[in-house]
Amino acid sequence: MKKERRHFSPKEKVAIIRKHLIEKVPVSDLCDEYKLHPNVFFRWQKEFFDNGSAAFEKETNHQQAKFEKQIFHLEQKLQRKHEVLSELMEEHIQLKKARGEL
Repeated sequence: MKKERRHFSPKEKVAIIRKHLIEKVPVSDLCDEYKLHPNVFFRWQKEFFDNGSAAFEKETNHQQAKFEKQIFHLEQKLQRKHEVLSELMEEHIQLKKARGEL
């Protein structure tokens, strides 16, 4: 009979790792409680430490998104100014032609 795989959410995984690191619950007890293989626990712990910096990147990503939005709006504004300037130059040339200056 094949065992059904269990899926733990990221929050659940962090809670389990936290129990070991902060509450000093032995890995063997956690694995028994949550029916985990110790290799699974240690893989989660490795991923947790490898990706720990991501927890502090929210603000950086938010700032980057803000700057990208600002750049987009400034580019749009610049494009509109170029279009208006082109229209004005075209009208200016047509007026000069009509007056015989060109």
